[in-house]
Amino acid sequence: MSLLNNVIDHALDDGYAEATARRRAEGGPAPRPLRAKLGLAAGLVLAAAVVTVGAAEARVSAPVVAKERQELIGRIDDENAAADGLEADVERIRAEVAARQRAALQEHGGDQGELVALLSGATPVHGPGVKLVVDDAKGSDSGGGGPRESAGFSDTGRVRDRDMQRVVNGLWQSGAEAVSINGQRLTALSAIRAAGDAVLVDNRPLVPPYTVLALGDGQRLRTTFQDSADGQYLHALVENFGIRSDISVQGDLRLPAAPSLNVRTAEPRRTGAATPSGGATADKGKGTS
Repeated sequence: MSLLNNVIDHALDDGYAEATARRRAEGGPAPRPLRAKLGLAAGLVLAAAVVTVGAAEARVSAPVVAKERQELIGRIDDENAAADGLEADVERIRAEVAARQRAALQEHGGDQGELVALLSGATPVHGPGVKLVVDDAKGSDSGGGGPRESAGFSDTGRVRDRDMQRVVNGLWQSGAEAVSINGQRLTALSAIRAAGDAVLVDNRPLVPPYTVLALGDGQRLRTTFQDSADGQYLHALVENFGIRSDISVQGDLRLPAAPSLNVRTAEPRRTGAATPSGGATADKGKGTS
């Protein structure tokens, strides 16, 4: 403790104190601390001058930068408006083509025009049916076993395109006369695919939950679907992976017309040829790939 007290009491070496006293007695230059203070003051003045000059230059150039920024924003807005206009033109032309295709199907369908329009999805429909809602699991990522064991999915709590394919095909095979997913009408040429984690229907992305509407005899359609292989597949997803599903019978469902129809082949109707008889249930067995 005595050593520590000595260091504290004599922090400045005695030789420094003697040299300072000798310079003062001889009338030497000002002590070094005073010169250091003067140098620091000069440095601060110089720094302040530099900052002031920089601020003045920034203030002068600010209007130029703001003008360039505003011009850039204007160009971006103009390009966005042009892109929106082109997209609107595409949608308008696509709707016009689809309307003409639907009119052609109805006009040349003969006495089976309504059936042709129904089977092709060319006309809006309504009637009784079932509403099936399929949604992802609540934050679960369980794994191992089950109907998707060989699919290689890393996130087994997500509804995939294969799941929706089986659900839709199961409804068709159970007697559905018309089907839509999230308001988008399906036809015999509709495709359900995946792009990354997104589920696409006819190249249009869908957002969960997936609401599937199917027209038909509601009670029988629900029972037949639940007892089918695809209904059991959906049940296995619910039990093993936490996928949420709910199916209910509805008294009146409304489905829009298909957004676009791709007519691949057509043959002229022979005069006097017999037309096939059938009803809306001809959609039974229709598949979606």
